Amino acid sequence: MMDRIVGRKAPDFTMAACKGDGSDFTQVSLKDYEGKWLVMFFYPLDFTFVCPTEITGYSKRVEDFKKEGAEVLAVSVDSEHSHKAWINSSLGKINFPIASDMTKQVSNNFGVLLEDQGVALRGLFIIDPEGVVRYSVIHDLNVGRSVDETLRVLKALKTGGLCPVNWDEGEDLL
Repeated sequence: MMDRIVGRKAPDFTMAACKGDGSDFTQVSLKDYEGKWLVMFFYPLDFTFVCPTEITGYSKRVEDFKKEGAEVLAVSVDSEHSHKAWINSSLGKINFPIASDMTKQVSNNFGVLLEDQGVALRGLFIIDPEGVVRYSVIHDLNVGRSVDETLRVLKALKTGGLCPVNWDEGEDLL
């Protein structure tokens, strides 16, 4: 049985990554995001069907996340070389890095690794500026996530207040 992750320090990580423009490789770590909100999402594999819809969907809205003081990071078990090839072919340039969890350790630490398949479920985590996981949602492989819902939850978390069902920015808190 997996321990809960929400309300606890995010598991530390350092991973090789490909820059979103596909130009070069870099390295990303949890420390890079200190003092910022981080929207970190895992997806199964490059060159698949649902994954590019999510990645490009988050990329199109990256400025909305930045307005909220948040950065976006995608992660899969593919190599940074696979990420670069995908960005420079069918995926196209995106506005955030894609990290490589080749060892599958980060996927395992965040509780999204499907060990029998060697891929990550669609796990999404919102980590606060102090490095604490404030939100987690994990989807089956076939279901994409909602960028609008991720932004709504990020804004709700930032209020520090009690947000009722379907709360949206500008509405009253409880």
